[in-house]
Amino acid sequence: MPNGVPAPVLDLSADEARRAILRAQGFLGADSRRGGAAAMLRRLSAVQLDTISVLARSHELVAYARLGPVGRAKVERAYWHDPATAFEYWCHAACIVPMADWPLYAFRRRAYRERRYRWHEVPPTIDKVLEQVRNDGPVTTTDLGGAKNGGPWWDWSDVKIAVEFLLDIGEVVCARRVGWRRVYDVAERVVPSDLLGRELSDAECISGLAGIAGRALGIATRADLADFIRVRGPHATLLDEALKDGSAGLVPVHVEGWGNGRVRASAAGPRQAAAGPARRAANAWADPAALAGAPRGRHRTTPLSPFDSLVWDRARTERVFGFTHRLEAYVPKDKRVHGYFTMPVLAGGKLIGRVDPAREGTTFVARQVGFEPAAGRGRAAHAAAVAAMADALWEAASWVGCDDVRVERVGVPDLAAPLESALRSIP
Repeated sequence: MPNGVPAPVLDLSADEARRAILRAQGFLGADSRRGGAAAMLRRLSAVQLDTISVLARSHELVAYARLGPVGRAKVERAYWHDPATAFEYWCHAACIVPMADWPLYAFRRRAYRERRYRWHEVPPTIDKVLEQVRNDGPVTTTDLGGAKNGGPWWDWSDVKIAVEFLLDIGEVVCARRVGWRRVYDVAERVVPSDLLGRELSDAECISGLAGIAGRALGIATRADLADFIRVRGPHATLLDEALKDGSAGLVPVHVEGWGNGRVRASAAGPRQAAAGPARRAANAWADPAALAGAPRGRHRTTPLSPFDSLVWDRARTERVFGFTHRLEAYVPKDKRVHGYFTMPVLAGGKLIGRVDPAREGTTFVARQVGFEPAAGRGRAAHAAAVAAMADALWEAASWVGCDDVRVERVGVPDLAAPLESALRSIP
C-alpha cells in the first residue's frame, strides 16, 4: 500500500455479487460445464458427502446440478479414480477434495495428531491396525474386523475408531468407495510422492485453502471462508492474517446489503468507492477472476442437494438469495415444514422454491412443492416460476430413470393446477 493509503474497495450490488457467485459455482455460463465432473470437482474444491440417498447420493446431485443429466457412473469415476485424483477429508464437512490439495491439509492432520481424539478415544491397537492396512490394503473396515459394536451408528468398534483416526492424521487415505464403504490404504501407496513429501506450515496451509475457498465461492465474507474450510481459534487468526496481508490472493469488496458498511446508491456496475470519509468498509472478499467482466450465459434450472456448496451455509444462502432453508431429515415427521430431504430449486439465478422428492418405481414423486414469494408476483411471474419448476422436476426425474412425475402437495394452492398442466405438457 503506497504511502500507507489503503487500496480502494470495490463496490458491488447484491445482484452483481449473486451472479459472480453463480458463475464461480458453475451455474451460469457454459465454461463452467467444460471438462465434466472431474473439472467440476477441481473448480469446487470440495464436494460434501452424506449417507442420505433419495434420488441419488448428494455428491452425485452436486454434479448433476451443474452438468445436467451426466451419467452417474462417470460421476463416480471422476471422484474415485485409479490412480487417485481425489481423496476424502474434512473440509466444510466430510468431503471429496482434489488430490492436488493434499499438502494444504497438513495443518489439520497435525492438529488431530496432537489432540489424539475426535469423536472417540484412540485405542491402543492403532499401530496394529496401521500395520494390517500396510500389509493387506486396500481394505474396508469389514476386512479389518468390523465397523460397529452392534449399537447406534456412533458405537464404533476399536478397529473403526483406529482406522478413522489414521485417516484423520494422514497415515491412511480413502480414495474410493465400494458399496458406500470406505476403502483404506496407506498414504504412501495412494498420494503421489511429490505431494506426500511437501510439508507446509499452518500459515501456508490456511492461506492456500482460503484462496481455494475464495475461488470456489467467488465472493465471500470472512465467515463464509471460515465455514468453507472449518477453522477457528488460532487457525481462524491465520485466516485473518492471510486476508489482511494478501497471501490468500483475494481482494476486499463491499457488497450492498451484506452489512458492515454505510450503504449508498450503487452504479450499474462494479466501481471503486470514493476515497476519504465516504469510503465504504469492505464486508467481503472476492476472487479477482470473479470480478473479471460481467457474468454471461445461460442459467441452470435444477433442484439442489441441501449439501450443495451453493447452499450448504444457511446464513450465506439467506444473505445471497433471501432464502431460508434447513435440512429436516432429522426433524420428527410431524414437525417438518417442507419435508424430509427438501431440495431448493434454482432457476434464472434465483431460488424460486423447493421440492421434497421421493421415488415409487419409475415415478418421481414430489411430496411437497413450495414456491418462494420472491420468485415473482403477478400472473407472468407465477407462470415463469411454474414452468421452471416443471422443467426442473422432469429433468431430474429423467436423470434417475423415472418416466412420470406426480405432485402430491403444492404449498401455494392456486399454483397446483398450473403446475400439473405444465408437467403434462413437457413429455
